Amino acid sequence: MIVRMRKYAFLVYHREYDAFLDQLREMGVVHVKETQMASDQPQIQQLLAERKRVQTQLKLLKKIQDDKTAGEDGKRTAVLAAARPVTAEEGAAQVDRIEQLNEQIGEQHTIRQSIEKDIAAISVWGEFDYVNITRLQQAGYDVTFFTCPSSRYDAAWSEAYHAFVINEQQSVIHFITITPHGTPVDIDAERAKLPDNSLGQLRERLRIEQEQTDELNRELAGIAINDYRTLEAYDTLLANDLAWKNVHVQTVREAGDRLMMLEGWLPAAREKELEQTLDRDSYFYRKLEVTPDDDVPIQFRNDRFSRLFELISKLYMLPKYGELDLTPFFAPFFMIFFGLCLGDSGYGLFLLLAASAAKMFMRKRLSPSMMPVLSLVQILGTSTFFCGLLTGAFFGSSVYDWGIPALDALKERVYLDNNQMFALALILGVVQILFGMCLNATNRIIRFGFAHGLSTIGWIILLVSMGVAYLWPEVMPMFGTVHLIVVGIAAILIFLLNSPGKNPLLNIGLGLWDTYNMATGLLGDVLSYVRLFALGLSGGILAGVFNSLATGMSPDNVIAGPIVMVLIFVIGHAINIFMNVLGAFVHPMRLTFVEFFKNSGYEGGGSAYNPFKWNK
Repeated sequence: MIVRMRKYAFLVYHREYDAFLDQLREMGVVHVKETQMASDQPQIQQLLAERKRVQTQLKLLKKIQDDKTAGEDGKRTAVLAAARPVTAEEGAAQVDRIEQLNEQIGEQHTIRQSIEKDIAAISVWGEFDYVNITRLQQAGYDVTFFTCPSSRYDAAWSEAYHAFVINEQQSVIHFITITPHGTPVDIDAERAKLPDNSLGQLRERLRIEQEQTDELNRELAGIAINDYRTLEAYDTLLANDLAWKNVHVQTVREAGDRLMMLEGWLPAAREKELEQTLDRDSYFYRKLEVTPDDDVPIQFRNDRFSRLFELISKLYMLPKYGELDLTPFFAPFFMIFFGLCLGDSGYGLFLLLAASAAKMFMRKRLSPSMMPVLSLVQILGTSTFFCGLLTGAFFGSSVYDWGIPALDALKERVYLDNNQMFALALILGVVQILFGMCLNATNRIIRFGFAHGLSTIGWIILLVSMGVAYLWPEVMPMFGTVHLIVVGIAAILIFLLNSPGKNPLLNIGLGLWDTYNMATGLLGDVLSYVRLFALGLSGGILAGVFNSLATGMSPDNVIAGPIVMVLIFVIGHAINIFMNVLGAFVHPMRLTFVEFFKNSGYEGGGSAYNPFKWNK
C-alpha cells in the first residue's frame, strides 16, 4: 500500500533559515517539493559531475578491493580500513591521485605492449648485439635482414650475397646477407625492419616498465584497502552538500529575500513529530490541502512478502498518489507464473538451495540491497519446486517414473498432462484479468466516486455471467431468463452509466467503443497466458534432450564414461537453467506490466519519496 502523505509550507526569516534547514535535515522526514530544475544551476552541475567522478573511481576500487581481499577459499585476507574524517579538498585530491594512477597505469600498459611487439619482432633473430653489426659496417660490410617463404629461398644467395639462415618458423625463413658497401642485393625477399634495441635491452626495458607498473598497482591497491571507505565518506559529503544546495534552489524568496518559503511532503504518521519540533522553536508552518495536480512522492508500506516484489514494481514505474499499489495483488500471481514457466522441481530446488547458501555463507560480503533479492529467489525457487510437481519434472526426468509409492500417490492427486496444463494457463489468465478489472473498479470508486466504477462493474458482471452460464448451465442457462436479466443490467452499466454527468448519446458511443476494445483486446490478453504453459514445456523438453545427450554420448569406458556424462549433464542443465530462469522472470513480468496493469487501469508516473536528511 501507499503511505499517506501530508503537505506543508514553511516560512522562515532569512537569518534563521540555515538553522531551520539543519533541524529539518536532522529529522530527515520532509521531501522537499521541486519548484524548478536544480540541475540547471552551475553549482549543482559541478557537484553532480564530482559525484559521478567519485562513483566511477569507487567502482574501480571496489573491483581491486575484491581481488585483493579475497583468498582462494573466498574468505577475506585483509580488512578494509575505517573511514576517516575528510574535507572536500582532501577528497578531491584523493580522486585526482586515483585518476592520475589510472592514467599512468594505462600509459605503462601501452609502453609494455610496444616493447612486447618489438620483442616478438626481434626474437626470431635470436640474441645478438648491435655492436657487432656496427663493427662490420665500420669494416666495410652491410648486414641486411630478410624474411621470405621457405619455398622462395634460393640456396644460391649464400654464394652471391653471403646469406646465412638464422631461423625458420612456420614455413618462413629469416636470414641475413653480408655484402661489401654499395653492393646491390637483388633478391626476392622482404627486408625486415628491426627495433633500435637488442633483445636483451628490450627485455630489460620491459622488466623496468613492469616494475614501475607493479609499483603503481600496489599504490592503487593500498588506496583500495586503506582509503576506500574514506572515499565513500567523501561521496556522502558531496551527497549532503548536493541535497543542501538543492533545498536552497527550491526555496522561494519573498519580501526582498528576507523571508524564505519552502514546501514539502512527509508521511502522515510523522506530522505530529514535525509540528512539535517546529512549535518548540517557534517556526511558522501551515498544513496545505493536497490537490489532484500535486506530484505527491510515493512511499510503499507492505508486508514482508509483498515487500520483496517492490523491486519488480519499480522496474516499471511507481503508481500515482491515490492509486492502488498493485504490488500485493500481483505478487502471488508472479510467484505462481514464475514457477509454471520454469516448471522443473529440480531447478526450483537448486535456486532455493543456492539462494539459501548465499545468504548463509556470503552475508558479510553481499550488499544489504542483495539480501531481499536472494529472499525473492528463495520464494520463486519454492514456487518452482511445487509447480514442477504438477508435471513431475525433475532435471528433465519424471519423478513419477521412479516407482516410489509416495510419489505415485502424489501423482494421483496433483499430476496434470499437457492439455490440463494448457487449460490451467488460460484459467489463470482469466482469473488475473478479472481480478485486475475488480481492482480497476475499486480504484475508480476510491478516487472519483462510486458512479465512476459502474461501467467496469458492468463488464465484470457480463464476463462472469458468461463464464457461469458456460460452465454450469444447470445453475444459469446461457441466455435463459435469469441470464438475460443479468446481461441487461450489465448493458445498462456499460452503455448508459460509463461517464456520469455526460449526454446519454455520448455514453452510448463510449460504451460501443469500450465494447470494441474489449472484444478485440480481451481474447488476446487471455491467449498471452499460454506462454506459461509453452515456456515450461519447452524447458522440460530441452532438459530431457540434455539427459539423452549425457547418456548417449558418454563413451563405453569405466573411467571416461561417467566423467563425460556428468560434464554434459552439468553444462547442459546450467545452460538450460540460465535461459529458462531468464524467460521465467521476463515473461511473467510482461504479463504483469501489460495484461494485468492494463486491465487494472494502472496509470503510474509517481516519484519516489526522498526526504531531505543527513546521510551519515
